[in-house]
Amino acid sequence: MKTKIITITLAACFSGLMTMAQAEEGISDSEVGLSKESVFETPTPSAFEYKGVMPGTDPIYDRAYPGAPPQIPHNIELMTPVRATINYCMSCHGNAEEVGKQLQGTPTPIPPSHYTDQRNTPDKVGKKVVGARYVCTQCHVPQADVKPLVNNTF
Repeated sequence: MKTKIITITLAACFSGLMTMAQAEEGISDSEVGLSKESVFETPTPSAFEYKGVMPGTDPIYDRAYPGAPPQIPHNIELMTPVRATINYCMSCHGNAEEVGKQLQGTPTPIPPSHYTDQRNTPDKVGKKVVGARYVCTQCHVPQADVKPLVNNTF
């Protein structure tokens, strides 16, 4: 009985392999994955010119999706890279006394979540930005009105 089951299983596997080998058309490289381009092509974003505006002069764009970090509405070229000892964002946005306030005509203060250690003391708002939130450019990027490489319906 075992020999018969093994023989039938091997015959089915062999038949499947023969069918695959005889297939006239395979999957083309442009049908693999989400992109409709060849997997061997590297998509190149359209060229755009960043305005490089001064803080407070550019309109603020909507967030990409609910809960997304806001984009930086000004040039940060002279403020990066952010280092462990130097964070120029803090000089304008790091006023701990203004946390949670929405002030008109002044830089947006860093939110309370950035002063809270979510892992160890989630209910305590400190006076210093938590180390995991210190490098602003991990989440926040300069805003630019560019066409996305892939459409997003999120």
